[in-house]
Amino acid sequence: MADRIPSFFVYGEPDRPLDVGFIHVETVMARQNVHLGQVGAHKHDQLAQITYWTKGYGRYFLEDSFLDFSSPAVSFVPSGVVHGFTVEPSETDAIVVSIADSALAPIQGLTLLPLDLPVIVAEGADNPLWQRLADIMYRMTEEYREGRPGMEKMLAALAAAALTDIARLAHDGPSVKRRGQFVLATELRRLVDRHFRDNWPIESYVAALGTTPHLLAKACREAFGLSAKEFITQRRLLEAKRLLLFTVRSVEDIGYEIGIRDPAYFSRFFRLHTGLSPSEWRTDYRPDGRSRARSG
Repeated sequence: MADRIPSFFVYGEPDRPLDVGFIHVETVMARQNVHLGQVGAHKHDQLAQITYWTKGYGRYFLEDSFLDFSSPAVSFVPSGVVHGFTVEPSETDAIVVSIADSALAPIQGLTLLPLDLPVIVAEGADNPLWQRLADIMYRMTEEYREGRPGMEKMLAALAAAALTDIARLAHDGPSVKRRGQFVLATELRRLVDRHFRDNWPIESYVAALGTTPHLLAKACREAFGLSAKEFITQRRLLEAKRLLLFTVRSVEDIGYEIGIRDPAYFSRFFRLHTGLSPSEWRTDYRPDGRSRARSG
């Protein structure tokens, strides 16, 4: 483990400025000499990724959740979300489409999928949508490789179609009537990411978003299934879990990092929501899946 969770441009390469509208397409195994099938915990602070598993099987982790999968499977991971996977390099591969946040913004209006929420679909292999999604992903690979005029616009359009098929496969794409609520929930998520350490009260989020407590509560419940207060608490808990799982920082330091200055209170807070102390949870919940306790 390291002292912090690394952020990459694409896996193994340091962050760098991205052109407006940047989209990158490659296979997972194009970088097998870097990861050897073991992609550790990391995030991308400037881009989101679609990963479509074309063959094989493995174990995927998204924040503190683990999923065993076999192809076909697909994930969408927004920027800033910690993820990784373990696969057998000789038997498994995937197409990865990396989309800069600047390119994702206009795509939002063309797809059903809420683009601030991660999703993994790894079931229903007999669904004909899988073949449609595969066709789109292979088309994106060809467009990127050939680099013909208009490639950027074509990739953006295909990405919007792929994301909609992912929403359909997941059976939870927001309807047009709910779009405004998801926009508000998306803005809340971004604001919480910036300020959950600052112990903002709900009123501060309401004021910053220019909304009302009722509308914020409705949007948060619709998008996340939680009250706004619960959502903020879960974001704080998630950050604590990230740091416990993927860094070597002390429990006291982690509590301070998430805005809880009293170590005893941090332990009570963590135990209330997971059933374990931070130290116990760190010991028992391992990224490789060899867990003796899965509370929380």
